[in-house]
Amino acid sequence: MSTSEGRAAGRGDRARYTQLLDHAGRTTVALRAAPGGAAARPWGSGVLIAPGWVLTCAHVLAASDGRRRETGPDGVFGVTVDGRVVPARLAYDLSRPDPAAGPAAARADLALVHLLDPETDHPCAWLSDQPATLLEDAYIFRGHDASGAVTQGDGDAGTSHRGEHVVREAGGVGDPQDGSCEPEPGGGRGARGRAAHGAPAGPRAPAPPDPFIAVRFGARDARGLQFGSDVRVSPGASGGPLLDCDRGEVVGIVKGRHQQDHVGLAVPVTALRGLGPEHLVAGAEGLGPDPYHALMSLHDRWHWAGQDLGRTAGPTWFDAQHMIMAGRGRLWGVQERLQALDLLARLPAPRDPLVVEAAVGEVLERGERPGAWLLRTWRDGHGALYQGSDPYTELRAFVHYLRIVAQLTADEVRDAPGDEAAAVREQATRLAEFVQAKAVVLQPQDRRRIGPVRRRPRSVLVEFEPLFYDGGGQELFNWSVSEGYGQGQWLRVDVQESAGGVPFEQAREQVLRRLGGRLLRADGDAGPNARVRLEVAVPEGRWDTAAGQWEVAASTRRTARLRPVGPGRAVILRDQGRREQVDPAWLRRWQGLAAARELQALRIPPRPGAGDRSGSAEAIWRLLETAGEGALPALCHTVADGSGRDAVGVALDTGFPAGLWPAHGHGEERDCDAGCEEFHRGVRELLQGSGGVARLPELVRQLRAKAAEAAEEGTHWARDLVLLYDDPEDPIPPLFTDRPQMSPR
Repeated sequence: MSTSEGRAAGRGDRARYTQLLDHAGRTTVALRAAPGGAAARPWGSGVLIAPGWVLTCAHVLAASDGRRRETGPDGVFGVTVDGRVVPARLAYDLSRPDPAAGPAAARADLALVHLLDPETDHPCAWLSDQPATLLEDAYIFRGHDASGAVTQGDGDAGTSHRGEHVVREAGGVGDPQDGSCEPEPGGGRGARGRAAHGAPAGPRAPAPPDPFIAVRFGARDARGLQFGSDVRVSPGASGGPLLDCDRGEVVGIVKGRHQQDHVGLAVPVTALRGLGPEHLVAGAEGLGPDPYHALMSLHDRWHWAGQDLGRTAGPTWFDAQHMIMAGRGRLWGVQERLQALDLLARLPAPRDPLVVEAAVGEVLERGERPGAWLLRTWRDGHGALYQGSDPYTELRAFVHYLRIVAQLTADEVRDAPGDEAAAVREQATRLAEFVQAKAVVLQPQDRRRIGPVRRRPRSVLVEFEPLFYDGGGQELFNWSVSEGYGQGQWLRVDVQESAGGVPFEQAREQVLRRLGGRLLRADGDAGPNARVRLEVAVPEGRWDTAAGQWEVAASTRRTARLRPVGPGRAVILRDQGRREQVDPAWLRRWQGLAAARELQALRIPPRPGAGDRSGSAEAIWRLLETAGEGALPALCHTVADGSGRDAVGVALDTGFPAGLWPAHGHGEERDCDAGCEEFHRGVRELLQGSGGVARLPELVRQLRAKAAEAAEEGTHWARDLVLLYDDPEDPIPPLFTDRPQMSPR
């Protein structure tokens, strides 16, 4: 390209970027002495990134000899915003060493300044959510002081003339000859000067110098973003933004310049991910326990609010980005990103940054291999998905990632009480609905691909499905194992399905050979130190199944020892005959138990003796139908057959969702004895101090653990205790069906 062609292209690019450059200029500010003090040269530049918050370099707040700047009372100084000086304070200093991290920990030359006047209205720049590597089309900005003059800083005046903007392919930048960059203070507001419009030469009143300088090449290395310009970077740029015009984003904060040539250095804005509570300056008002998440949430929500159709303000930063990116054929464009990041900003921070890395790895199909950049928040994960793919693949990646985030967030607060958890569930639902709307353009196989993503299970369900009797009268079964996520959502993970089936004992042995590893994997997915619940669904006639005494592998070793499952995790029994069709009596009984102030044991008598009608079938029906809301059936006799089996069937038919009995209760051939009285006394004590039906699975687990260790006298009756616990709000799934494995809810 000839020089004239390059200059013409540069002028065309500037016209296309006019709106973007104007927004960047209006968000660039100057840091200076406190308002009302003696006039002084501004210290340096900064950029407004969230309501009330300015990002700058930490060294801007130090004088040329390294000492802290002289400020007003309580460390107050001034920030020039829209031509007026407002009070501000240093809040976070990322260049301070963290004592807990050790002397070798990386420190960023960044600082956050808090505007003290909450009524200060100002625009905000857009900070990139992805790392910058090569710069082909960029500008750096310097600020203006209150008089409108471009900040020159404490150093020499420097040149103010800007060379032609020539687009070049970025290449590597060599080290400065002296091996260092010169940190320099400077500041001011970056509104475009007349020089930017190409005003005719000749005698005229002094004009403010151009507030931005074109960057003609740039690249990232271990020290940060190095860049070169056609002219020497003048003092006053330190702390100001480095704007990538191709993406319409601030990607760096100018740190310094080489003393001899036109090379400068910027701190990538992704270094802000290192912000933590340890960087809070003493006495400053902070952003809470996770300041980085809070700050970027303020940033993203402010930009989304700026797109309100009822606003009276002018074009926004994103209007400028639309202008730049028009015609690029992106399916995940500026509007999609803007709304997605607003929705992510309304969610709590991820419980562990590794969760973000895992979600990105799943979407990009890179397994457990870590990414090149630190990811701390859902926003960071979003930025890691820009891989230069074709528009369709890029859209699919973002939709898949947001689906994972929505499910992970909902799982975190799935069973949590209170308004705060309910609000999080609502926001997760909004994100899921957004994902569903964007997924409609995907091909059917891709919509299925992003469906059953990895989630946090709450339980593992083993279900035995009766088939028929063989020639010898033996009942045969198929079985399945599913992971449960609450509210009737299940994912089948193992199944034994055959036309003939196998006897129950054989089916149980097949399950136990695989169950230990399955439970351990579910524990790992559920989170640190988690123990998911084991749920066992059996048909009538198998209600005496002592699942709490099942022994499963204690580890994934081939020769792992076997341990009983009941003492270490909650184990409950479910009725295999209850499915998704929730009987009104079942739901009503459950709601009554949940609302009851105290649970009461409802003793079910065995079959009646001579002249005794208390255990007759009709009497048991009346007893169960008229029981109070807090009543919970308790049986000391066997439920495998006879009157005990009938009594459990009546309890289920009358809607009871829970009950207690020993797996090896006495038969009808003998009457109740002292052991039965001990059992019923123990059940009464258990229910009286339970605190509600929801706590029963864990309380029974604790009883089993004490009984197994003989830790307390009088607990041996609980060794084979069976807890029927059938939550109608979380019904078991159909076992054999052609429907999708998981509810799309």
